Amino acid sequence: MPMPVPLSERSAGVLTGTVQSVQIGCVKPLGAEAVPSGFVKRPVEGDVAVRQRGLAGDEQADLKVHGGRDKAVYSYPGEHYVAWRAELPQHSATLVPGGFGENLTTIGLDERNVCIGDIVRTGSSLLQVTEFRQPCFKLSLRFGDNRLPKAMLKSGRCGWYARVLEEGLVRRGAPVSVEQRPNPTWTISRFLEMFVSRSASIDDLIELAELPGLARHWRQTAQEHLREIIHGYEASGAVEE
Repeated sequence: MPMPVPLSERSAGVLTGTVQSVQIGCVKPLGAEAVPSGFVKRPVEGDVAVRQRGLAGDEQADLKVHGGRDKAVYSYPGEHYVAWRAELPQHSATLVPGGFGENLTTIGLDERNVCIGDIVRTGSSLLQVTEFRQPCFKLSLRFGDNRLPKAMLKSGRCGWYARVLEEGLVRRGAPVSVEQRPNPTWTISRFLEMFVSRSASIDDLIELAELPGLARHWRQTAQEHLREIIHGYEASGAVEE
């Protein structure tokens, strides 16, 4: 397993940004079907505690698919909202920081320059990037538009989840800096594109099965695919005794 590389030792590679806004939300009925959800969040001022299970005061309705240690904090690039408003002007009022249910809206970071496993100092907390955000039907309910989940995946503007390595405080305007990068070739964009196109090679799966920082369920998925491939080879007689 490669050792994490401190970006501070490579000044040209230091990646920094800023927290544009911080959001939390309580579980409430969402959409016409009144599905329980913590999707709708409100901006908060001042220091907010970042804990192992997420931001203080933030709630998730279905912990089987939302929240948990690998999805404790959801970050989204604030710059993306400009493009979304241009593409979907009918939703402009909602396409503002926090509109996609993120906890942290950031400036200066995006899916092309953030990698799986990045260790990120955010305010006084320390986070580790685990996976891209895979949109579900609740995104459609939030906007009253069934096109949104597919549009988010197609655009590549999904944001990312992180686990909390060190609890701390975060607030609007807090600095964000990537301190370690164990997987410099695995950007969020690369991982997302591989998922959308279903183009993972055997070499990709071997890497993902043990990729430092990657969410546990993705590592398990890669391991399962590898076992299926090996079983297929064995069943076809392609693997020699």
